[in-house]
Amino acid sequence: MDEAGEPTGQGPAAVLIGPPGAGKSTVGPLVAERLGVTFCDTDDRVEAIAGKPVGDIFIEDGELAFRALERDAVAWAVGSSDGAPRGRVIGLGGGAVLDPDTQRLLAGQPVVYLATGFASAAKRVGLSAPRPLLAGNPRAILRKLLEQRLPVYQKLAWITVSTDDREPADIAAEVADKIRSAQSGPDQPSRTAQ
Repeated sequence: MDEAGEPTGQGPAAVLIGPPGAGKSTVGPLVAERLGVTFCDTDDRVEAIAGKPVGDIFIEDGELAFRALERDAVAWAVGSSDGAPRGRVIGLGGGAVLDPDTQRLLAGQPVVYLATGFASAAKRVGLSAPRPLLAGNPRAILRKLLEQRLPVYQKLAWITVSTDDREPADIAAEVADKIRSAQSGPDQPSRTAQ
């Protein structure tokens, strides 16, 4: 353990991926608590580095600038950069997994896909919330994002947990149980789906 009580010399306890509205920011801290580690949201890291909210980065600097910051934040959080605490639960922004470098970085990591259908994602996001990628026609854009990203989420996931019509505490309990089960296996988590 390091001075902050974080395990050292290991990768993340879990990396949560999924579309907007999947519950990564809500479920992540609950999973971390159950596993006895901390939670890191890569969007928070991006905002800290940029000194402004994600929405402002999109508007003022553009999506490419945001994606570069996001890629660096994911690399730091997963531990490929110096100074990143180990053994934490990490929540990734919905589009972070589209970056090829991030996909390579996540290979071999305990990736948990929080699967969410369109209706649940739309309800949770609210479609009026200030999400830069949903500007314009949020319902159509959200549906297209879900369709485009689904194969990537499925490819990267070792564990898939459905979040539709479920309470965050129940989702977190299932994720933590599956992570513990996967970690008790011989080498690495096996790919399981629900």
